[in-house]
Amino acid sequence: MYIALDAMGGDNAPRSNVEGAVLFCREYGIGVYLVGDEAELKKELDKLGAKGLPIEIVHAEEVIEMDEPPSNAVRRKRKSSMYIAGKLVREGEAQAFVSAGNTGAAMAISKFVVGAAEGIERPGIAVAFPTRKGKPTVLIDVGANVDSRPKHLVYFAVMGHTYVKEILKSSDNPKVGILSIGEEEGKGNDLVKDTYPLLKMTGLNFIGNAEGRDIFTGDFDVIVCDGFVGNVVLKTSESLGTIIVDMIKQEVKKSLISKIGAALMLPALKRFKKKADYAEYGGAPLLGTTGTCIITHGSADSRAIKNALKVASQFEETHFNDKLRENLDNLLPKELRE
Repeated sequence: MYIALDAMGGDNAPRSNVEGAVLFCREYGIGVYLVGDEAELKKELDKLGAKGLPIEIVHAEEVIEMDEPPSNAVRRKRKSSMYIAGKLVREGEAQAFVSAGNTGAAMAISKFVVGAAEGIERPGIAVAFPTRKGKPTVLIDVGANVDSRPKHLVYFAVMGHTYVKEILKSSDNPKVGILSIGEEEGKGNDLVKDTYPLLKMTGLNFIGNAEGRDIFTGDFDVIVCDGFVGNVVLKTSESLGTIIVDMIKQEVKKSLISKIGAALMLPALKRFKKKADYAEYGGAPLLGTTGTCIITHGSADSRAIKNALKVASQFEETHFNDKLRENLDNLLPKELRE
């Protein structure tokens, strides 16, 4: 197995990407293609003493910047590290693609270069949210598709079900819901109302509408929504988490007693940080593509990159796409598969 890593993507590239790849290869022995500027990547590898590891450099002349429109990734910059990494997967040289670069561009590469899996019109991005029950809730889609139809949400539900069962392994029969403004059937916009009866027709463990608070309770394993709503939820949650941490830091500094209390609570705060840290999950998979595509945070450090590579390898080791195909055939009635 080889994983193609866009080594020039992200705020800390290429250093954190190379460090993450080295950590991953040392721990798991799985091959990585570092795609990017050959001279820069060699320099970083030499610093880390990576000789003998299954790491190969694939040269790329261009870089897709964080503020570039996604269309550039496919149409104008076909010599970029991101495009070439995706092409390695499409051509079978690599089995998975990982990037911490421009999210929109990574989605475009995944959908139009790597390609959608057979029978799937719209791949969806899944994000695992920490919950008070200690097991994650997967929200899908969080930005791959701004406008979705009811059938797409049903497919997202099967993708999320397969992700929870095969990769996260947090439930054997994931509870599935659809994000709405009320828990009663009949609440929501037209998309939610039209999707609800379709989800009831499936073999999924569909338990009805989920409200915003349910993302963090752990009562649902999978919650589906269109990419516009999902992305707003994701960005709001990330911002709220950052603000809460900043507010706690400000309050702690206000008195000696607060500082002493914070010192006593430090172990608990560290455990909390680990549960809520995106780096622990590695990244967000774009589900429904022919090869594994993992999109991780632009500020990803070496640990996040290592975990993103680990998640990518898990998708391949579990034959995720084969399991997804089986679930689509077994859980969806014939009329939803046509």
